Amino acid sequence: MACCSLSFPVTAKAKAKARSSSPPTSGALASSPSCTYSSRSTSHSRSFQSSSFSTHSTRSLSLHCDGTLIRRPRLSRRPPEFLVVSSGNKPEPLKVMISGAPASGKGTQCQLITQKYGLVHIAAGDLLRAEISSGSANGNRAKEYMEKGQLVPNEIVVMMVKERLLQSDSQENGWLLDGYPRSLSQATALKEFGFQPDIFILLEVAEDNLVERVVGRRLDPVTGRIYHLKYSPPENEEIAARLTQRFDDTEEKVKLRLQTHHQNVESVLSLYEGITVKVNGNASKEDVFSQIDNALTNHIEQKNSTLGSMAA
Repeated sequence: MACCSLSFPVTAKAKAKARSSSPPTSGALASSPSCTYSSRSTSHSRSFQSSSFSTHSTRSLSLHCDGTLIRRPRLSRRPPEFLVVSSGNKPEPLKVMISGAPASGKGTQCQLITQKYGLVHIAAGDLLRAEISSGSANGNRAKEYMEKGQLVPNEIVVMMVKERLLQSDSQENGWLLDGYPRSLSQATALKEFGFQPDIFILLEVAEDNLVERVVGRRLDPVTGRIYHLKYSPPENEEIAARLTQRFDDTEEKVKLRLQTHHQNVESVLSLYEGITVKVNGNASKEDVFSQIDNALTNHIEQKNSTLGSMAA
């Protein structure tokens, strides 16, 4: 038989009983394998609860088969120590929405923002025009609304924007959502999908300036660059000859779009109250960007300060 060892709490009553017991003969001990019963002191033992043993033991004792009691050192009850390693607080990518009326300068400012901050530029208008160019059913439906100067239904646009925001580059580098949302329902849909900006930039431009900007705007179909016949003319006659005008860049349609914009912008701002930064878009593009850059820099500094306080 192999040597065995059992642990249980020993009371004073058990100790007295062990001392009064007759020790076995030496022959019996020789013919029997060594056997030891050990107890460990504990104030909360639940291992053995009977009439013979109490849970209120105060000493650690060993009961041997020869009837002797031997004091054993008390085992440490100190709780285990754990090494806590900080994983570090990595700042989340910057998430920005920029809004403004048609020709308010969103495209120009988005280019400057992405160049400095490395954000992924996502323009709902570009997503829509890609669908229209492809001749898809959604593209044809969207074109009908855009030609009337109306907003494209949410079910067409929201899913396209959602899928783009979920792509890995947007998640890793942060994103700049250009010209979307344009209504409270669109903003609500994005919020329900879990997309919340850190800052919402609104470009404010006088309506007369907006009409002049739109009517003179031209697109280079080869490079995709936007020109303006007055403020940013093409470099040469070759480029000028191939420029095209968007079908909705007429005075009649832009006034309809401006009316729709003004009706919806206030409701959108109500959802982003507290993070909205209004920028004077009548100034030069350099001055406009300076305003935006200051707002983004201040936000990043505040976020880093908060992370530093949490880490400390």
